This record gives sequence, C-alpha cells and structure tokens, in this order.
Amino acid sequence: MKWEDNVRKVEPYVPGEQPQKKGIIKLNTNECPYPPAPMVEKKLREMECNDLRLYPEFPEKTSLVSELAKYYHVKEEQIFVGVGSDDVLSMAFLTFFNSTKPIFFPDITYSFYDVWADVYRIPYEVKPLDDNFCIRKEDYMCENGGVIFPNPNAPTGILMGVDEIEEIISSNQDVVVIIDEAYIDFGGKSCIDLIPKYDNLLIVQTFSKSRAMAGSRIGYAIGNEKLIQCLNDVKYSVNSYTMNRMALAIGAEAVKDDAYFKEICRKIIATRERTEKELSALGFTFPKSCANFIFAAHERVKAQEIFDKLKEHDIYVRYWNKARIDNYLRITIGTDEQMDALFSALKEILYN
Repeated sequence: MKWEDNVRKVEPYVPGEQPQKKGIIKLNTNECPYPPAPMVEKKLREMECNDLRLYPEFPEKTSLVSELAKYYHVKEEQIFVGVGSDDVLSMAFLTFFNSTKPIFFPDITYSFYDVWADVYRIPYEVKPLDDNFCIRKEDYMCENGGVIFPNPNAPTGILMGVDEIEEIISSNQDVVVIIDEAYIDFGGKSCIDLIPKYDNLLIVQTFSKSRAMAGSRIGYAIGNEKLIQCLNDVKYSVNSYTMNRMALAIGAEAVKDDAYFKEICRKIIATRERTEKELSALGFTFPKSCANFIFAAHERVKAQEIFDKLKEHDIYVRYWNKARIDNYLRITIGTDEQMDALFSALKEILYN
C-alpha cells in the first residue's frame, strides 16, 4: 500500500506486563507497593465531579508547581510539569536535542531513550557500561549533541556520585545534560543543587515511584528559567492542556505530605536491604541497588527459566532477552509479605 511509504516506523518501547488476573504479585513495573498519601485521598473525596467539565489551568500556574517550587527551594519558573516523567523526557528530547551531533546515553539504561531518538530523528550513540555496569564518565567528555542518563541507572539500580556527574556536566556546557532521577529517593543524592551553577542542567523526577502515584501520571523537570521556558514553548505548541485537573490537585497534596513520603521510602529501603540478604542466601548476585528494585542473576539457574516459573506462581518480575543482561531479572521491591511469597517461590524453583 502506497500510504505506508510515508508512515514513520519505529520499534516501540515495551513496558512490563500488566496482567489483569486477580491475586498476582506484580514485581515487574517498579510501582510503589503502598497507597498514596492520606492527603491525596482526602483531596479526591473533596473534588467535585462538575469540575471535570472545565479545562485545567495551565500547569505552570497551579498549586502543584507552587508546592514543588517550595519543596525544592527554587522559583516556580524553574518547574515544568507533565503527564509522567515520560512526557517530560519526550518534550525534553524534542526541545533540546536538535543538533546534527549524536546525543549520548548508556547501552544498558531506560529503554525509552533510543525510541524517542528514533521518533524525533535524533542521532545517538550508546556508551557501554563497564564490566560492573557502571557509567564511565570519560565516555561523555567528547563532542556530542546532548547527554542523558538515569541516576540511579535503570535497570541496574547503580548510583553515580554527584561529584562524578558534575564532571560530565562541566565538560558539556555547550549542550543540555539531562539527569533522569526517577529513583533518586531510594538512596541517592539529587543533582538539583547543581542547577544554580549550570544553566545547561535539567533534572527530571516522577511521582510514579516514591510518591506512589503511577496511575495519576505526574512528572516534572527542574532547571534554569530559560530551559523551562523553552520546554513550555514546545509543549504549548503540541498540546496546551497536558495535565488533568485531578492530577494537578492531588499532586500538590502529595508534595505537602512530606512525612508520609519519607516513611514509605524508608519502608521500601528496609525491605530492599532484607531482600538483598535473602537473594544472596539463595545464590543470586547483583550490584548494590539505590532504587526500588534489584537487578539479580543466579549462579546456577538461567534468568529466563526463573522468570517463566515465577509466572506459574503468579509472580511477575522483569526480564529482557538482550545482550549483556539476558541472565538478569529486575525485581521490584514490594511489601514484606509479597517478598516473602517471592522467596518461597524461588526456593521451590531453585531446589525442587
């Protein structure tokens, strides 16, 4: 068919399975195992259905932006919000990566990066992680059209220190450097404090992990005012009303409830540390994680086999049949009860 000659074809991002069967244990999409903050539920109950007939406010003028600015001690003009961090990152690719030079990101990382690069026709080069799955900062200190990587990285969970990241930023001040901090709240230090020093730095975070609101789709970026204005100019040229009224309202309430946010982070970190001990005892090896997941390989049984057999126990983890990581499973940290069920299933798989 002739019309197909003009279709933009890309290999799409493939998210983790979303099984609808009741009673499963879902440890494959890095969702938070705990409910959102109580103030979120209270706000939802107070909202009137009649409000939905109205368009939402422009996001940069909302209480969500105001609360984020107060929380991070920046100006409201330094905050950009979008429909999950994927929307924010997509807009950032479209806005900032327009050079003929390739952008750089790791070979093992969030697998949406190459998809966006292909969609927007952005040249790119992947930089191999070292044998320990760590980013080599030297690989990013040559001419390029932009830099992006997660910290902690995904799916490895490995954290890079702020000092090393600053070396990359300072070596690339003629392009935009994006640090994707989706998992920073589980054991890392954010690079937000570097923003006053570097006007080319954009930090992206999300409500989907540590704030337990993946279903509401809230993401945001923090950077200097000019970067944020450029993002808004592009966004409003695509879709002015990108966030719904409920998400904007409950997002603000989630930011206010800081005690709850910190408590669930502590709980997830404690369960992660317990899980590391249990997996080690079962013969798994893994890099030290600073995220809400563990990237593990077994000394004897192949990852694909464990992945398939766990599904027979109604337990879902993440597996990629890709070079270098095809013997690893990414295991989201759930509740203690969910992890106990995982340990029990693994013992049966590994030793029966």
